[in-house]
Amino acid sequence: MIQGQCLCGAVQYRYHAELPQSILCFCQHCRLAQGAAFGWNSPIDQSKFELLQGHPYLTEYFHTENKARVFCSQCGSPIYSFRTDLPNVLRLRLGTVTEGYVPAPAELAYQQHQPDFICIHGF
Repeated sequence: MIQGQCLCGAVQYRYHAELPQSILCFCQHCRLAQGAAFGWNSPIDQSKFELLQGHPYLTEYFHTENKARVFCSQCGSPIYSFRTDLPNVLRLRLGTVTEGYVPAPAELAYQQHQPDFICIHGF
């Protein structure tokens, strides 16, 4: 089981399973959305995701027609994203996990955009 929250604590969630994998994404969209050198995500089963509190604080931003990024409107923490053409799949933002095991990245997406100063062991 995984638990997490946004920076201000208004949004709290639980995932009733283990994370299947984690992915680092270096695409420009993830970098801009995270305000960081990469996004750190895990695709999860939406049916096992439980929002414990904070639904009124969640805001969806559709960057493209099919993809929404969901964040806390109070503190701006990205919580997850989803695609309308991939039902039942959320991409959980792993920086929000506060309890539970988070696996090491198994994949580097858009690695050609990875900054030279970032060295990730195993890749």
